[in-house]
Amino acid sequence: MTTRCAFAVAVVGVLACGATLQAQPSHSGPPYEVYMVRFAGFHSFPVSELVRGADTSRRTDLAFMVGVIKGNGRNVLLDAGFYREQFLTAWKPFDWQRPSAAIAKVGLKPEDITDIIISHIHWDHLDGADLFPKARIWIQKAEYDHYVGSNGEPLDNAIDTVDAHMLAQLHRAGRVQLVDGDAREVIPGITVYTGGRHTYASEYVGVQTAAGVVVLASDNMYMFENLAKHVPIGATYVPGDSTSNLQAQDRMRHIASSPRLIIPGHDPDVFVRFPTPGDGVAKIE
Repeated sequence: MTTRCAFAVAVVGVLACGATLQAQPSHSGPPYEVYMVRFAGFHSFPVSELVRGADTSRRTDLAFMVGVIKGNGRNVLLDAGFYREQFLTAWKPFDWQRPSAAIAKVGLKPEDITDIIISHIHWDHLDGADLFPKARIWIQKAEYDHYVGSNGEPLDNAIDTVDAHMLAQLHRAGRVQLVDGDAREVIPGITVYTGGRHTYASEYVGVQTAAGVVVLASDNMYMFENLAKHVPIGATYVPGDSTSNLQAQDRMRHIASSPRLIIPGHDPDVFVRFPTPGDGVAKIE
C-alpha cells in the first residue's frame, strides 16, 4: 500500500459491541499506573477525518503516543508506534523519537517491556512492535487473520507490507498471542474489548488503576471531541458506520470509572488535561 494513503483510511469491523455491557473483571492485585508517552506529532491534520461531520476547514495537530501500563511485575505497552524510514519520509512528523527511546521518560528500556497490546494494524500503532525484544504481542485473532497471510503477505491494503511481514515473523517466533474475542482479560487487571470498528477487529483496553478503571481507546476514539459531542470517528472499516463506533463510545463510558478516564488515540490535549509529570508524559489519574 502507499504509505501516504489517508491516515484515517477506513479498515475494520469485528463484533459489534451489542446490547450486553460487560464490566471490567475484578482484580485482586495492586492497581496499575497508566501513562501516555508522546513520541511524535503532526501538524495541521483535517479534523473532519477524526470527527465525522466537522468543518472541513478545521485543522489540528496530532499526537502520536503509546500507552505504558506499569505494575504487578509487568510493563505493558498499548501500541508500539513507528520507526521505519518509509513512514518518516511520507509523514514528516515533528519531535519524533523512536518509541523504544521515548519510554525512557517513564524509566523503562526496550527490554523491560513484557507485553504489547496492539489495538489495530495501522502503521503508526504496529510498526514499532519489533523494537521491544522480550515483549509478547497481543492482537485480536480476527484482526491478524484478516490482514496477515500465511507467508506474511498483506491481505488488505490497510496494513503495510513491511508490517505484515514483521508481524508474521514475530508470530512464527512464538511471540504473538492471538486474542479470540471480546471482553478478554489478557493480563490480570487488563481487559481488551472489541466493537469500535476502526479496523476489522480493532480493540481498546480497560485497566485497573488507583483512580478506577482507565479506558485506553486508541483510534476507536481519536479525540476527546468524539466523546464530548457523541460523534463517531471519521474512519471506520465499513465507511460511514457510525452506529458501531457510537456503541463503543457508550460502552467505554460504562467500563471506565469516569468519562475523564477515557483516553483517545491522537488528541494532544491528553497532555494538557493530565499535565503531570510533563515533558511528553501524562499520568492518567
